[in-house]
Amino acid sequence: MKQLFDDVSFKCSKLVTKNYSTSFSMAVYMLSPSIRDAIYSIYGFVRFTDEIVDTFHGFDKENLITEFEDEYYKAIDRGISLNPILNSFQQTVKKYNISDDLVQAFLKSMKLDLIKSDYHSKAEYDDYIYGSADVVGLMCLKVFVAGDHKRYEQLKNEAMRLGSAFQKVNFLRDLKDDNLVLNRNYFPGVDLNSFDENAKAAIINEIEADFKVAYEGIVKLPIEAKFGVYTAFVYYKKLLKKLENTPCHEIGSARIRVSNYTKAGLLAKSFVSYKLKLV
Repeated sequence: MKQLFDDVSFKCSKLVTKNYSTSFSMAVYMLSPSIRDAIYSIYGFVRFTDEIVDTFHGFDKENLITEFEDEYYKAIDRGISLNPILNSFQQTVKKYNISDDLVQAFLKSMKLDLIKSDYHSKAEYDDYIYGSADVVGLMCLKVFVAGDHKRYEQLKNEAMRLGSAFQKVNFLRDLKDDNLVLNRNYFPGVDLNSFDENAKAAIINEIEADFKVAYEGIVKLPIEAKFGVYTAFVYYKKLLKKLENTPCHEIGSARIRVSNYTKAGLLAKSFVSYKLKLV
């Protein structure tokens, strides 16, 4: 039965999520069971694409991402793919009417990572973040509102700002690997060789502004999604605070993390806030 194959496909996307990101996996688990599989499938698609450009060194990355894109569109046309990650994602795209412009914007930013290493203007920076993060937030929002176009439009800006905040925190956290391993600098006007506290403070202030707007959208989310998204929000806020308290030279030489013990505590606090209707 095809249903069995589809079930296995979504389980594969869930496995990808659990193995690549314990924090995101924890947040997805806090969503309603009715929408978890769809979010796992979105993560599986974006994670595999990101892995192609970030970690598959020694392979023809351009050819791999082109093949992955081609197989995705074949899956859309056929309604099935023998790649379980694509099989689950194409079903989510169709079920929740995720527009192709969001998928294309994401792929565009991923392909930029193959050819571009520096972002010299805010326009370039914003365009990359829109494709690499904002549209992922919009894909998830499509699932959260379950086809309610009016609600989607009302929450669209806040979802994008949350995606931006998450991505910028990732950029700051991954400063060492992006610079030394991948030879990338996403922050315009920032010289990573002379990265100082002033530059770090400016980035953090920008992220805090994104988080402030994003929170206004989180409190308006459907009950099926609110706690899960709030959990991710709290985790990233904690990571940002840890980055703020870390000397800039340490950020450039090590990857800052939030311990699993701390994550568990954040989850408990988030649950209390949610139950007390403080969110």
